[in-house]
Amino acid sequence: MKVATAAYPLDPLRHWADYATKIEAWIADAAGQGAELLVFPEYGAMELSMLAGASAAGELELAAAAVSERIGEADALHGDLAVKYKVHVLAASAPVFDPWIGKRPVNRTRLFTPTGGMGIQDKQIMTRFERDEWRIAPGGPLKLFDTALGRIGVLICYDAEFPLLGRALAEADVILVPSCTEALAGYWRVRVGAMARALEAQCVSVMASTVGPAEWCPAVDANCGAGGVFGPPDTGFPSDGIIGAGVLGKPGWTYASIDSAAVAHVRADGVVLGRRHWDEQAGRDGPATPERLG
Repeated sequence: MKVATAAYPLDPLRHWADYATKIEAWIADAAGQGAELLVFPEYGAMELSMLAGASAAGELELAAAAVSERIGEADALHGDLAVKYKVHVLAASAPVFDPWIGKRPVNRTRLFTPTGGMGIQDKQIMTRFERDEWRIAPGGPLKLFDTALGRIGVLICYDAEFPLLGRALAEADVILVPSCTEALAGYWRVRVGAMARALEAQCVSVMASTVGPAEWCPAVDANCGAGGVFGPPDTGFPSDGIIGAGVLGKPGWTYASIDSAAVAHVRADGVVLGRRHWDEQAGRDGPATPERLG
């Protein structure tokens, strides 16, 4: 399959029609290039906060509430476009107030299929900014989506830096990593994490990023990133593990082809078999034995 992963700029949109036009233009562009799986970034939905006015977008709590109030409409839009353009779409994540989980918003992304299906995935582990300043809460459990394109898992940004979360998705053919990082160091942390998850699970990881300034919304005021598609540096994949990489900070889609047969082959007969040998770590996850040397 062909995947398109976004380096997505946030715009201070004033009207719903402007948002709908923007999202359809992005999806139509990728579908026109033959992409079957489209990945938008973490917190890309924060541009919806401006629909409630600049004062709402400029305050963390009001911005989260404003976006959450419009997420039902955004889901309907993405669902319709996935069907119209016959693509799978991971929508940009958003703060969502879900009364079934608690009083604080979760960071939630949604996966739409060309047959009208929809699945949700919440972020598991919050960054310091999310937990200390914005008070975003951990959401529901990790899920593995069985789709016509294969088994798809999602690790939202910081989640990709934790190997046990990646291991929980060891049956995924593709792990999607929507991200939103302010600084270059943050981008590289998530990218290294995404590449490590592809290495460990012997699968493909797909990273999307927000890019550019958005001073009108303090939650996402500065954004540094690029799209990227990564695999294990092993049989059937590039030696550096980079299947596709966008230009840092440049808006647009990054395209790459993913061969599910290559994933199956490297898992069965790679030069190394890290996924199969994972359990050999059992009992070795405690602290190392201290040993004093002369």
